[in-house]
Amino acid sequence: MRPLGSTGVAELREPGLPLTADTSPSASEESPAAREEPAEAVETLGPSWCWLCRSSPCGSRAQPEAKKKAPCPGLGLFYTLLSAFLFSVGSLFVKKVQDLHAVEISAFRCVFQMLVVIPCLIYRKTGFIGPKDLRIFLILRGVLGSTAMILLYYAVHTTSLADATVVSFSCPVFTSLFACIFLKEKYSLWDVLFTAFAFTGVILIVRPPFLFGSNAAKMTESYSDHLKGTFASLGHAVFAALTLVILRKMGKSVDYFLTIWYYIVIGLVECVIILFVLGEWRLPNCGMDRLFLLLIGLFGLAGQVFLTKALQIEKAGLVALMKTMDVVFAFIFQIIFLYDIPSWWTVGGALCVVASSAGAAIRKWCQGTK
Repeated sequence: MRPLGSTGVAELREPGLPLTADTSPSASEESPAAREEPAEAVETLGPSWCWLCRSSPCGSRAQPEAKKKAPCPGLGLFYTLLSAFLFSVGSLFVKKVQDLHAVEISAFRCVFQMLVVIPCLIYRKTGFIGPKDLRIFLILRGVLGSTAMILLYYAVHTTSLADATVVSFSCPVFTSLFACIFLKEKYSLWDVLFTAFAFTGVILIVRPPFLFGSNAAKMTESYSDHLKGTFASLGHAVFAALTLVILRKMGKSVDYFLTIWYYIVIGLVECVIILFVLGEWRLPNCGMDRLFLLLIGLFGLAGQVFLTKALQIEKAGLVALMKTMDVVFAFIFQIIFLYDIPSWWTVGGALCVVASSAGAAIRKWCQGTK
């Protein structure tokens, strides 16, 4: 028997090499005590070495990992498309409920989401208050997010569904601006260009008389309501952008359901105060209105869930691009269900705003791939 020198030990300790490579035929004729020495040396190689299949890692253990399926290509984009569809259907139901104030619709949505989020918080054991050093940010997230929701619902009520959706899509432009101010992120010339495109789209939708003449104002049934709805939608974009900056500031240090909890609790309190001041509280009519209120909360929560799942498995830039389908769904629903054909000014404004959001998303995606 050839003595096991330093070279032999090195070869035995190197994973993936067969143990019989340097073993002479006479090794099988040695005593059992001599044959146990290589086995003891093998046992020191670690749990990943398998004596039976003489490989590292064991082939039988690696087989389940090889059979593990990767995420389906395009699944994240499908989740985003489904989220855009659900949000658009929810906005359509808001438009259909005309007998209730937009603030009261927001309150009903908060109540429904609260009934769903409370069991989730109890199951995840995250608590209902959050870390002490982040509570101020959670409160700001709740105030800004709920205000954005109320403004969007008011915009959908007072102006066309397409106009409200298009103007609200200027949110990414404001997000870049506020991130530069509060988070000290870089604001380049590209961001300035995207901002100009977004404001051009808003101007085309608003159609101020001092630029387009008095005939443009007469194209809508009530230009004052159209103007209030457009500015409410623009306010939604501003407050939603501030909400995204707050969420980016907190990062992953706070559970996602906890941020929704603050959003719905503060939103409900805010809605109750506004309704008390305005004196607009009333019970919804029996029939379709109550069903629409239930579906608004259901579709809104489902849209948030699918959007979150999309962001977990897909790049944020691609998700932002696919989310522009909100505008397409808004145009389709407005034509089919509301029998309202958008004007060419609205189509032009939509193209400008979508180009601005898509350009910002593509630029962020390109920066992330470098």
